[in-house]
Amino acid sequence: MEILARAYPGAGTALNFNNPFELLVAAILSAQCTDQQVNRITGPLFKKYRTPRDFAALSPEELAEEIKGCGLYRNKSKYIVEASRKILEHYGGQVPRTREELQTLPGVGRKTAGVVLGVAYGGSALPVDTHVYRVARRLGLSGARVPEKVEKDLVKCFAPHQAMDAHHRLIAHGRATCTARKPACGGCCLKELCLYSEQEGEPS
Repeated sequence: MEILARAYPGAGTALNFNNPFELLVAAILSAQCTDQQVNRITGPLFKKYRTPRDFAALSPEELAEEIKGCGLYRNKSKYIVEASRKILEHYGGQVPRTREELQTLPGVGRKTAGVVLGVAYGGSALPVDTHVYRVARRLGLSGARVPEKVEKDLVKCFAPHQAMDAHHRLIAHGRATCTARKPACGGCCLKELCLYSEQEGEPS
């Protein structure tokens, strides 16, 4: 963590949002889509629709037209509209604050719930996306092959107050250095600690 903190001191979420609900929408859109593309979509989107009530009033088809620059946009439009309606009907218009409640919302899995919990509400969560999964396995922090088990291994490695910092810095490292193809091992700040660098191949 000390090495990563020096390498990526400003690491944080790349999604643009103004409140927990906007973060929830952006996080749903981010599945199989870059954060930069999500921000291009949500910039104008959040100027037109701001609250769960605004989104709940839309049909999935109407919202799909607004977000079709995003992969899987038809499914995501349905999830967002249904999640907005459930937030109004079951949670008084407020995005829930627990992982269990968040995961009852359509389109919200463990990773998305962890992002909202950790970023919007300051909770202890360590969501595992593709970057975290890849870097954790290469470093030898986890040998698991599914994100949920990688997360269980990672939360044993970091104190609860470090969890979201670890999440953001592992992502930053995965984007900048430990890329999926042709990682820059020669200039990596974690080279001396890395199993991948020693083996010159993916961990089995």
